Amino acid sequence: MEPGIFFSLVAAVIWGVFLFSLKRYFDGVHAAVVVVLVNGFAIALYLPYAVLTLDSAEIPAAASFSPQDIGVLVLTIALVALAFVLFMRALNAGEVSYVAPINKIVPVFVLPIEVLLLGQHLTALQVSGVVVATIAIYVANYERGPLLAPIRRAATSVPAQFALLSAMCYAASDVGKRVALQEFALPPQIWVPLLQGGVLVFLLPLAYRHWPDEDPWTGRLPLYVAMGLIVAVAEHVTSLAFAVAPASIASPIVNTQAIVAVILGGVLLDESALRTRLVAAVLAVIGVALIAT
Repeated sequence: MEPGIFFSLVAAVIWGVFLFSLKRYFDGVHAAVVVVLVNGFAIALYLPYAVLTLDSAEIPAAASFSPQDIGVLVLTIALVALAFVLFMRALNAGEVSYVAPINKIVPVFVLPIEVLLLGQHLTALQVSGVVVATIAIYVANYERGPLLAPIRRAATSVPAQFALLSAMCYAASDVGKRVALQEFALPPQIWVPLLQGGVLVFLLPLAYRHWPDEDPWTGRLPLYVAMGLIVAVAEHVTSLAFAVAPASIASPIVNTQAIVAVILGGVLLDESALRTRLVAAVLAVIGVALIAT
């Protein structure tokens, strides 16, 4: 198995557990507060590893980055922050097994971005993948009734709208990650704390405004530490994937995390319509696999 595919699969499993944990343990806590605390622990846990394993020869010279390069890095980090907040809004408004398959249609947007910005070409299989992934959104919204009902539901559903907006932001940030790790040759030991720290800084003012009267870590400190560890490991493995594979290959595989989240949400949280939404998640995976062909 190619390293990029292997790392992408491992990242998918870890991120799937992370998605489920967000809904299971942090429902009702503002997204910005969760991100700031979780990322803070993630950085604290990751930095010792980064310092011990980073080779000084791998550190790129600051002078090698143009203002445009720095702009790409800042925009990528900002998009990750915005995407996560939008996804948390979707989770707070809907069930994880409904939101996750819709949100994880990220590669549908990744490929057009790479076509426009990085010169990739769209094949017939990739076009069919976009169609299948779009059908997955339909299935995720399906309930008994008229065939057009799911489309109308998605158009008026607040969770679906937040999930789709989040997917668009994640798609643009995935391309940015690929540029940072391949074109800019940033090692994961630098990129991971830079990304997590940047997201923390972007969201800190929002977290301050929505800080609850009762400290959010009251009774949850071990959970925040555990989530920080999960994020640190998941982001490192994701970076390894994007460092050796195109975004249009790594992103579809990483986003199979939706299946993990759907299964955990349906089995452990007893969410409704598990079978229908599991079919939607499988269709989404088939679609993104065709996109990556």
